Amino acid sequence: MSSLQGYVDRRVLLILQDGRAIIGTLAGYDQKSNVVLSDSKERVYSMDDGVEEVPLGLYLVKGDMIILIGEIDEEKDKETDLSTVRAEPLPPIRY
Repeated sequence: MSSLQGYVDRRVLLILQDGRAIIGTLAGYDQKSNVVLSDSKERVYSMDDGVEEVPLGLYLVKGDMIILIGEIDEEKDKETDLSTVRAEPLPPIRY
């Protein structure tokens, strides 16, 4: 994950092995791909209630828990009404 430098100070989405989706501003990372997010929130998906955002604040994620990191298009994210989005939660990844 040496290409993370381009994502520093940008809003990113992390998908974790346990199925959680965390968004936040990438504040830093290290050689083990551990990631620090500021102003982070967990997005909890549901087929019944839409998407709930749980505030986490400053958040450290171990690199071995991360499956995917992607930059968020902030304009499109702000335009999206998450209360109307229905989706099944992601299942945990099992090795």
